Amino acid sequence: MLYFTYIMASERQGTLYIGMTNDLVRRVWEHKNHCVKGFTTKYNISNLVWFEIHATAQSAISAEKRMKRYRRKWKVDLIEKENPNWIDLYDTISSP
Repeated sequence: MLYFTYIMASERQGTLYIGMTNDLVRRVWEHKNHCVKGFTTKYNISNLVWFEIHATAQSAISAEKRMKRYRRKWKVDLIEKENPNWIDLYDTISSP
């Protein structure tokens, strides 16, 4: 099984959310459809802007916790290194 650490954004340079999951397509869909009330619903965070794959849940959890400690500039730089236009990657991961 694969695990994912991911960053969602409300818009370009908007509010960020970092999470981890074992089903990235399902989890992003839940964020987009506001299935779980909370931070992402409150701030309308629905764009997947970055993710990485992990072989173990522990690795994904460790990455998530580490990333949450970093300053915003580090997170923005990480996103813009691979996704400079802050394109929503959901269609990329959900297409067959």
